[in-house]
Amino acid sequence: MYNPFILTDKTLLITGASSGIGRATAMEASRLGAHVIACGRDHERLSQTLHLLEGAGHIPFEGDLLEPTTIDRLVSEVPALDGIVLSAGKGLTLPFQFCGREQFDEVFNINFFAPLELLRQLFKKKKLRPGASVVMIASIAGTGRRSVGNSVYGSAKAALQSMVRYTALELAPKKIRVNAVCPGMVNTPFIHSGALTEEQLEQDRASYPLKRYGEPEDIAHGVAYLLSDASSWVTGTSLVIDGGITAK
Repeated sequence: MYNPFILTDKTLLITGASSGIGRATAMEASRLGAHVIACGRDHERLSQTLHLLEGAGHIPFEGDLLEPTTIDRLVSEVPALDGIVLSAGKGLTLPFQFCGREQFDEVFNINFFAPLELLRQLFKKKKLRPGASVVMIASIAGTGRRSVGNSVYGSAKAALQSMVRYTALELAPKKIRVNAVCPGMVNTPFIHSGALTEEQLEQDRASYPLKRYGEPEDIAHGVAYLLSDASSWVTGTSLVIDGGITAK
C-alpha cells in the first residue's frame, strides 16, 4: 500500500539518541522501517535505546560530538545517509546578569557549533545522498517565545534556526533538504532538573492551550514527517510543535 510517510530502508543518523526526543525519534524511525545509526555519549542509555528499536540493521555510535576526533571518526564510519536528526543539546536557565562567556560557550558549543560542524563534514565528505533530509531540533525559545532566564539557550536555538535557512539554500543544489522542529516544553528529564519547581511547572503547563506539555513522541512524529518523502518539497522552514502556546 502506498504511503509517502514511511521510512523503509532509509539510513538515518540520529544524535542525542540515548534519551528524550532523540530516543523517541530513533524508535519512531525504526517502526517506520528505517535503519538507525544511534549516536550518544552514555553507553548504558545508548544500549537501552538500541534494545527499544524495531527491525534490524541498527548501529550504535558512542562518542562526544564536542570532540573533533569524534566527529572525524563518525563521518568516516557512517555509510551514505538518507537523513540526519541533530537532536543532541543542552539547556540552561540562568538570569542574564550571571551568564558569562563560560555559559555561552558551553551552550553554544553543544546546541550550535557541534551539530553544524557534523553537518558540514558529512556534506563535505559526500555522506549525504541526493534527496537526503536534515532535521535540526531547535526550540520555540528561538522563534520569539521568550522567558526570563532563557537568554543563552534561546540565542543558541535562534542561531540554529538561522543556519537552517542558510544551509537549506546552499545544500539545495544537491537535492538535500534542511529543516528544523521547534518544540515547546516536552516531558523529558531536563525539565525536572531543578531549574523550575514542580509548582512552577504546573502553572506553566496550565498556560498551554492544550493543557499539557508535549511528549517526546509528539516531536518524533513531526521529525518523521520531515525525514519522509511526504515532505520532499519542504526545506528551509521550522515546524513548531508546541501545544498552541505560541498562538496566544
